Amino acid sequence: MIKNKFKPVRICITLFLLFFGLILHAQQKTITGKITTKDDGFGLPGVNVVLKGTTIGVSSDFDGNYSIQVEGDNPILVFSYIGFKTQEINVGSNTIINVQLEDDAANLDEVVVIGYGTTKKSDITGSVSSVKSEELSAFPVLSTEQALQGRAAGVAVQSNNGGEPGAPINIRIRGNTSIGASSAALVVVDGFIGGSIPQPNDVASIEVLKDASATAIYGSRGANGVILVTTKKGTKGKMQIELNSSYAIQNITETLDLLNANQFANYRQQINPAYTQGPVDTDWQDLIYRTGSVSNHQLSFSGGSDKINYYVSGNYFKQDGIVINSDFERFSFLGNIDIQATDRLKLGFNSFANRGNKNGVQSQASSGGSGGGDVISTAYRFAPDQPIQDANGVNTTNPVGDEFDNPVAIARESVDDTTTDDYRANFYADYELIDGLSFKTTFGFSTVNRTRGRFLPSTLIGQASGQGGIASIESLKGTDILSENYLTYNKDFDKHSLTALLGYSYQKTRRERYSAESQNFISNSVSYFNLAAGSNVQTPVSNLTESEIVSQFARVNYEYDDRYLLTLTARRDGASNFAKNNKYAFFPSGAIGWNISNEEFLSESNTISNLKLRASYGVTGNPSINPYQSLASLDAIYAAVGDQTVNAVVPQQLANPDLKWESSYQTNIGVDFGFFDNRLTTTLDYYNIDTKDLILGDSGAPEYIGFSRLESLRNVGEINNKGFEITISSLNVANDNFTWSTDLNWATNKVEVVKLINGEDIFLDSAPGSFLQDQTHILREGEAVGVFWGYEYQGVYQGGAVPAGQGTYEGAEAGDELFTDLDGDGIITGDDRKIIGDPNQDWTFGLNNTFTYKNFDLNIFFQGAIGGDIFSYTFLELASGESNATTEVLNAWTPANTNTNVPSAKVREKRINSRFVYDGSYVRLKNLALGYNLPTDVIGKFGLQGLRVSLSGQNLLTFTDFPGTDPEASYQSQGNQNNNVNLGFDYGSYPNIRSYTLSLNLKF
Repeated sequence: MIKNKFKPVRICITLFLLFFGLILHAQQKTITGKITTKDDGFGLPGVNVVLKGTTIGVSSDFDGNYSIQVEGDNPILVFSYIGFKTQEINVGSNTIINVQLEDDAANLDEVVVIGYGTTKKSDITGSVSSVKSEELSAFPVLSTEQALQGRAAGVAVQSNNGGEPGAPINIRIRGNTSIGASSAALVVVDGFIGGSIPQPNDVASIEVLKDASATAIYGSRGANGVILVTTKKGTKGKMQIELNSSYAIQNITETLDLLNANQFANYRQQINPAYTQGPVDTDWQDLIYRTGSVSNHQLSFSGGSDKINYYVSGNYFKQDGIVINSDFERFSFLGNIDIQATDRLKLGFNSFANRGNKNGVQSQASSGGSGGGDVISTAYRFAPDQPIQDANGVNTTNPVGDEFDNPVAIARESVDDTTTDDYRANFYADYELIDGLSFKTTFGFSTVNRTRGRFLPSTLIGQASGQGGIASIESLKGTDILSENYLTYNKDFDKHSLTALLGYSYQKTRRERYSAESQNFISNSVSYFNLAAGSNVQTPVSNLTESEIVSQFARVNYEYDDRYLLTLTARRDGASNFAKNNKYAFFPSGAIGWNISNEEFLSESNTISNLKLRASYGVTGNPSINPYQSLASLDAIYAAVGDQTVNAVVPQQLANPDLKWESSYQTNIGVDFGFFDNRLTTTLDYYNIDTKDLILGDSGAPEYIGFSRLESLRNVGEINNKGFEITISSLNVANDNFTWSTDLNWATNKVEVVKLINGEDIFLDSAPGSFLQDQTHILREGEAVGVFWGYEYQGVYQGGAVPAGQGTYEGAEAGDELFTDLDGDGIITGDDRKIIGDPNQDWTFGLNNTFTYKNFDLNIFFQGAIGGDIFSYTFLELASGESNATTEVLNAWTPANTNTNVPSAKVREKRINSRFVYDGSYVRLKNLALGYNLPTDVIGKFGLQGLRVSLSGQNLLTFTDFPGTDPEASYQSQGNQNNNVNLGFDYGSYPNIRSYTLSLNLKF
């Protein structure tokens, strides 16, 4: 009964509390969101989120997520982070507020991706260059690799075949660190080692790791530098739809000045008076070149919630090459999903799919015989007084010298199709075990299937008529499995900050290859799709290789008082490729840094806003060899037993159980400057790389041991790279309506061969087979890698006594070539060859200027290289007298024209000599782009968040003394060793292109 007396009181109290709670709830609410960088969409950890006018505040988590309780009338949230502009946002009725922070002039603490983690830029102790998303997509390119050219100091990017659609791209960082192994940088895409890089609009950022402190976490694969690619991710908020579309027209930048029909006939009659001029005047370059085009369209969807973020993108790329019958088409897909499964567990899945179809034309001919297999060099050489077909409708062949088909027939009738399917999937789970300690596991799978079909019809008289047509198919199937698991510990206490990493990695690679060829077809209509239709089936080839690499790695980053930095890294790799006595290797590195600008004596400086010293030393490795190369092997042959042919094997190569890794010992010293609130920043780096235990082939085994391959692999070589890099960024002008910023990078690298087998020279050959020349370049201790080897040209022999110190070949007459006579016998022989050129560039640079005025922006980007000789097989061949020639021969020596440096008209041996060595220096206007962003109040009426149009031109101007079509020569650069030592050669390459592009960007 007593309890009942208090029942009304309890009801009143309950109603009061409920009413008060409703009032309180109306005044207080929870705001959540994600804070990212405006440039690349990265989540920002540690951003201060404060309710303005109060002490209420929180910090964003590692991924940039935050949650804060707000109250009061018209609350305002203040978002601040070092290196970014502070933003104030009215909450209004919103409960979800996503924020994009914009860099200010002081960008020292932007988040930079490093191996297996991220760090603040101010905490970096190694040499790392970052390339932002807007730089990569500044103008349309075939691939992201091309977009890197000129964007980072010390990074060399070059196509293996000029402007050919779908041509492979090679990236080198700080020179070549090997001779026989690959010097290409290791590519890591969203944590997957060896992944294919997506197209530029899908890339959030690229970090280039250069020194051992940055790359040692990748151990045996870090010697050539590392390219870390991070793709775009979704952010919390409503779905964002973005369309990027561009169309470009393309044409050739340069053609050669060749003889026309009348000039050609006069030239041939000087060599052979019986020559009869043909009926036409044909410009073969004009016939094979056309106006090309590029269509590039990308559509992306992104968004998310508190628990799930997503990014999905599809891309279509189509390029019609500037050479007839050459094109490339690509379809690609990228998907990223990130899930906050619980407070401590995050899950993610990344997938990438790509299909490319390349319809190529033959170029960069390397085979023997007539050398008439490629379209480009044939267009230079073919007689201009001949038609495409004769009166009977038969393709013409060259009427002088070797018989080969005309370039139009080769381009139209030969088939060279390559289809590539590339797929990658990567899953991760990240679990926070305790505060500050997390465990991350990743599992990835990638597969590449590539099929190439080629067909030469019997109508190509010089190439396939004798065989009745030639068809071939080759295929590659590659799979990679990668599993990585690592612990990360972060702890801040007092003035100390510690980040520790400990992990394990396993990767397995499998490659299957096969090829088949058939000849002599009844009809040319079947192309390469029915090899059985050929009556002459060649021996098929197939092989399988597998390799595994197992690794343990660790890293410690320590910081004291935001001034003193220490990084220690170690990785132990074990690879199945290597010999049983050296399957494992250890790769350590250490680095220190000093943020001098945070010292008290500079804290009040109005001039120096950043000053940091860095130094590092470490060892990185190169996998160096293919599977099974350290093992003894057998070679399959056919043998005769009686009157029957049987299969047999013979010993092929000796084993080397002590073969070990190539290792690069790297030192890097750097300094970072920032002036005037970092409106002017400069990074300087000096490096020295000693690569030891180079794996070279030693052919010293005696023939009587009975092995078919006498050359065995040994660790006997050493090379050195050293250089200097400068990066300067400045915000020259910044006001409400106008800004002007400049970015400059400059790098120099000097490479030297330090040690070879027994100190002996290694002679190399890259000449086309039809030249019948060897020893075109050389490796010699004390010299740069791949220097040209040949005769030193001294001019034209005038007859009579040969000038002192010079000579000519036996039987020479007036008008022939003079060369330096090194042995003094007056006769030019192979003993008179010497180093005649160095293809290694002295320095490279990139200069980018960006201007904005209200809604307009203008970008001007120059890129170039100084030094680096080019040896032109093209000009050597055109001067040989075997076919057509450049207009230079109009000034050839004659008894009436002796004051010339051009020898007389005559068929000559194609001797490698300095007459055809040219300075390869160039400066190129890589991009000129004018853009306009339509005002938001206008496009908002149509439901758009952004609309941008731009008009740009690529490769508009090139300043160079090289007389060929492109100073970025890359003949015979495929394969590991060729890519390292076959530098600066020019022959029959697909020419570079000039583009004019109209682009559209829409955001919904």
